[in-house]
Amino acid sequence: MAIAINIRADGSSASEIERLWDQVAAFENEPSMRSLGYRPHLTFAIYDAPEIDESTAWEAMLRAVNGEAQLRVAFKRIGWFAGPPLVLWAEPVSDPALARWHAAISESIDPAHCRPHYRPGAWTPHCTLGMRIADAKRDEAIAFARSFDRNISVLFDVVDCVSFPPVRVIAERRLPPVR
Repeated sequence: MAIAINIRADGSSASEIERLWDQVAAFENEPSMRSLGYRPHLTFAIYDAPEIDESTAWEAMLRAVNGEAQLRVAFKRIGWFAGPPLVLWAEPVSDPALARWHAAISESIDPAHCRPHYRPGAWTPHCTLGMRIADAKRDEAIAFARSFDRNISVLFDVVDCVSFPPVRVIAERRLPPVR
């Protein structure tokens, strides 16, 4: 079992990412994101239990966002991780809050306990659009990513701690609105 700490979009603006999930699902044998039963999100860290327990991860997330508000994130590009399997993701426009929160989590929990792709220097902020792109549709999926020319904005309003698979919310907190 793994534990992840995230910021999640629960409001209506999440539909922008969900529409992209549906478009990207055309490149998968089975839609990967809708099947999670979980909203659009950005993951700050993933730990393997029991090395890091749920309460330690959740407390690190709460410390990182102490005094912080909901975060509006812009996405202007779709990127990919080569895999296999190929993964498509929406790339957030650089935001100091995301970097600050990630750094605070890494200060709370030794990054050596975190999965390598989520450690400082390796972490790529991303909102996954499809996790299992079919090999036969790889080139088509990359062409779709390269052709993306929209600018979407999503309000991330909840922080949480989840275990997976399957995704189970352990703890969550709604962030206060931006003043």
